[in-house]
Amino acid sequence: MWKKKEEKKEEKGESLLKELCGDDAKLYDFLSYYVYINPLTAISQKDLDILTEEAEKSGNFRPAVDKAIFEATQNPGERERYIKVIQNLASKTIHATEEKKEKVEKEGLADRAASLGRGIENQKFLSERAEDIINVASKYYNEKLVELGENVRRKERGEERRKAESEESRIGELEKAGREARKKERRGN
Repeated sequence: MWKKKEEKKEEKGESLLKELCGDDAKLYDFLSYYVYINPLTAISQKDLDILTEEAEKSGNFRPAVDKAIFEATQNPGERERYIKVIQNLASKTIHATEEKKEKVEKEGLADRAASLGRGIENQKFLSERAEDIINVASKYYNEKLVELGENVRRKERGEERRKAESEESRIGELEKAGREARKKERRGN
């Protein structure tokens, strides 16, 4: 049952993303890999600057890029700044990936080199289309956050309903016990 619910959520997220991307297949392909159904749990809670520092040490810029895209969607007044941040992260990712690609090519790992080449192309796309990516991701994340809020409120209402039913049942049992006690008392008198 849980698997079906998760599949439905993913399908709903994919259809929303397709709708937002329209006929732009390349944008859809990119975002289907880069946006999350639940950004609040999938994206690091660390500060973007910390993620960037960590990425520069490790060579893995994905968490920083994810965070930058998400923050750009949540801070529309700072879009231009985030576009530059994203382009800078993409540039650093390209540089790090090109170095990896050269190493694996020297080792004769053609499949891995091709994979890294596709990663480089994705980062170039990210850099060139950062504004479009932010615009679509913003609409997508805003809708997802509204849905998550609705789910939280629905769960809270369900919990309140369960508590009220439990309290009602407890009161009913007390009333029944009181009736039984009065009935017993009447018989004894």
